[in-house]
Amino acid sequence: MFETRNIKLTLRYDGTGFHGFQRQAGHRTVQEELEKAILRVTGEKVAVVGAGRTDAGVHALGQVANFRTTSTVPVDRLPLALNVHFNREIAVYRAEEAGARFHAQRSAKRKTYSYAIWVSPYPHPLLRLYTYHQPKPLDVAAMEAAAKAFVGTRDFTSFWSAGSVKTTPVRTVYDLACRRERRDDQGGELVTFTITANGFLYRMVRNIVGFLLEVGRGQRGPDDAGRVLAAKDRQLAGRAAQARGLCLVEVAYDEPEQVFS
Repeated sequence: MFETRNIKLTLRYDGTGFHGFQRQAGHRTVQEELEKAILRVTGEKVAVVGAGRTDAGVHALGQVANFRTTSTVPVDRLPLALNVHFNREIAVYRAEEAGARFHAQRSAKRKTYSYAIWVSPYPHPLLRLYTYHQPKPLDVAAMEAAAKAFVGTRDFTSFWSAGSVKTTPVRTVYDLACRRERRDDQGGELVTFTITANGFLYRMVRNIVGFLLEVGRGQRGPDDAGRVLAAKDRQLAGRAAQARGLCLVEVAYDEPEQVFS
């Protein structure tokens, strides 16, 4: 009998062609593609655990997953071996042997997401799958002021969409930044939100960004953020931002329990 190993993978993917990360009957998902590739490489049917259940159309630069295997394939060879079986939409770029108790989702301490907005009268064909297109200018200063209300330990009921299995709406947001990243010579600019928290409710980031976009358009004031949070009413927060602009950037763990070799 070979010893069971707990393998931690770090991967990127373009979420455009997937119905989210988690396996769903009748839909193509990242988890399903990972499990199929692992079966081909190791000969074992495994259950992959992902750190974040990204929605349909949401991308990842630093998704983390783990699975258990008795395969003897060297861990340093796994990324290249797995990537052969993906259609360039997924790339595993790191594999490590983790401790027995490591769980990609439950062991996570912080997650960081980004949301990208292309602000221009003209669409950007090369960015269309990875940004939300906003034709009119945004008041970035107003959005920055509103964003401050979300930092700290808060009840995010107003920004929690139906469908979550979480038991509490309370989360701690460590940072929420709004930045102008770059401009082009036609006057267009890329505006990004970056948010780090100890965890996220279902569509929480997209709901927050949707609200902040309304602030940026002048449809709400920065002070409305605190009032909507306090109301604990999802109907008051407005529409969620589109999935295509959202990306899971990083998942952070306590180093002692992350890997042991």
